[in-house]
Amino acid sequence: MNRRELLKAALAMPLLTGGMAGNVVSALAGSGAKLAGGVRTRVRPGDPGWPSPAQWDGLKVAVGGRLLKLESPFADRSSAAYAEAMKHLQNPFFIGDQPALTQTSGWAKAWTSRPSAYAVAAESAADVAAAVAFARQHHLRLVVKGGGHSYQGTSDAPDSLLVWTRHMNRVTLHDAFVAQGGAGIQAPQPAVSLQSGAMWIDAYDAVTTHGGRYVQGGGCATVGVAGLIQSGGFGSFSKNFGTASAALLEAEVVTADGVVRIANAYTHADLFWGLKGGGGGSLGVVTRITLRTRELPTFFGAVFGEIKASSDQAYRALIAKAIDFYQRALCNPHWGEQMKFRPDNGLQLSMVFQGLTQEQASAVWAPFLDWVRARQEYTFSRPVQILALPAQHFWDADFFRQHMPSAIVEDDRPNAPRKHMLWAGDHDQVAWFIHAFQSAWLPASLLQPQRQAELTEAIFASSRHHSMEFHFNKGLAGAPAEAIAAARDTAMNPQVLDAFALVIIADAGAPAFPGMSAPDMVQARSNAEHVGAAMDTLLQLAPGAGAYVSESDYFQRDWQAAFWGANYPRLAAVKRKYDPDGLFFVRHGVGSEAWSEDGFTRLA
Repeated sequence: MNRRELLKAALAMPLLTGGMAGNVVSALAGSGAKLAGGVRTRVRPGDPGWPSPAQWDGLKVAVGGRLLKLESPFADRSSAAYAEAMKHLQNPFFIGDQPALTQTSGWAKAWTSRPSAYAVAAESAADVAAAVAFARQHHLRLVVKGGGHSYQGTSDAPDSLLVWTRHMNRVTLHDAFVAQGGAGIQAPQPAVSLQSGAMWIDAYDAVTTHGGRYVQGGGCATVGVAGLIQSGGFGSFSKNFGTASAALLEAEVVTADGVVRIANAYTHADLFWGLKGGGGGSLGVVTRITLRTRELPTFFGAVFGEIKASSDQAYRALIAKAIDFYQRALCNPHWGEQMKFRPDNGLQLSMVFQGLTQEQASAVWAPFLDWVRARQEYTFSRPVQILALPAQHFWDADFFRQHMPSAIVEDDRPNAPRKHMLWAGDHDQVAWFIHAFQSAWLPASLLQPQRQAELTEAIFASSRHHSMEFHFNKGLAGAPAEAIAAARDTAMNPQVLDAFALVIIADAGAPAFPGMSAPDMVQARSNAEHVGAAMDTLLQLAPGAGAYVSESDYFQRDWQAAFWGANYPRLAAVKRKYDPDGLFFVRHGVGSEAWSEDGFTRLA
């Protein structure tokens, strides 16, 4: 057992055995007396402690009238709201503008998207602080939603009070930012401040399209900025620029006591560290983040195509060649995104690059493509295209409307902002109903020549059960030393530092919000079995692999170790300091062991 696995085992023993609840509750509460004095049960509508109409009116006054009583637009099929929601069901910008909806409609045998009882449509940190204070005073279940992209359903909960930050979306560029308390210590640097309701398309439009610089954010343009930072955060070019959370310079956050705090390297440094990958919604409500910006490369580009093998034997050889090619030519800061291995013996290429011209990128791929073309057992079911464009236009909606309209999906509502676009490849996730979703970081040691045959066979065997995606940009093996060092100073599972890829195996069905047609649970069960078998087969090579908290299994076993590894005890200490009574609850979030699955009952 190597040092990492020994450390992980030592961490897992007290947390993940039959005595897990008692051990972790004690660690989080600090003492049994503290637990005994804390809130044991949160209230629901109809309970004796539920706030009276007059008390809700008081909160409404405190937040400038921005208290909403929520109802799903799918609750009444005869309503205009239902018709409007069905019309825009595939528009993620519309869904994000509905406080009663989430970008994922549910997960088989796990959760369904149901609205909170009330929502504070916050427009300032003061609004957020008022909502937090109200929830604490009345023992309410509190939920936070910005972008609303949570696959695990952490951005909604029935019978709760929602802090909805969608309208807090201001973006401010800085030429010379210095964090609070850092004057004379920290050199001024270019940065961008984003309120927590902003989406990444807001950030890219301001920073890159109009500002000519780069900020490390998420790949999907409609993801919320604050949630991504708190989960760790990967974008297409993370293999060069590192994780999004590692670029965080400062955060404004409302803690459980209702205080608006500034967290950075100089003030509340422990909370600052916890916000960098410790998971959204567990330590406080982030209302603003400030991220460093970088010099923009001259070109961004992409490689798309599909190759089909005529036999299983030929497919094994194709997998082996692709893995060897990746290790030799692509495991470096220039390359990111995906190769997809499929049960039909197909290899789908969806790669991106930065800092190379189209000619240079073509030269990199020439040996691999020449090898494929020289063999009769392979065909190109989709011709390989290698394209480059000026990096400043990579998130420029007008540029894509003119030159490559099929690559994007636009906000189809009248008078929608022209910047509103998302990649067509992300469109199938809009309102989807997840059947199964699993992820795992694969260590770079699997790319060593002496282990590539094992990896090839594992990929082939796994692909007999289900397709799998290798997200190379979501592992930092091959990244610059600076990016790895910065990510090491975050709360993420340290396995990400030495992973060459995050493998994702998932399946989903059509949107299925409550009130719509019911999901096909027979198909969901079958898909989940195939996903599980595929991942189990692959993980025989990496049995201790961790998972990415935002893209992981709802039913993840040993989730503390999987999501955070050796960093979990330190995160638990931050939780104990800033939220000793557990006001902020996210299932499988830091400190959630102390509560029931729905977050309403404290475990003893």
